Amino acid sequence: MVKIRLKRLGAKHSPYYRIVVMPSERRRDGREIEKLGWYDPTNKGKEQYKIDIERAEYWLSKGAQPTEVVRGFIKKERVKSA
Repeated sequence: MVKIRLKRLGAKHSPYYRIVVMPSERRRDGREIEKLGWYDPTNKGKEQYKIDIERAEYWLSKGAQPTEVVRGFIKKERVKSA
């Protein structure tokens, strides 16, 4: 099964995540199929995430399952674009 999930980057105590599409069997930081965006939880008050909603919709139509956090980002982007 293919998942849309977060891939951890950054240094210790300074996390930075990439929103990626990858098989669920791969480890968290394994090789991804496609990069869809990023998430920076340390960016308080500024832009915290960016996701390519068109590509996310494409992968969802192909059966990809988003994680809870990514599902929230997709919902927010759908509201912004509506």
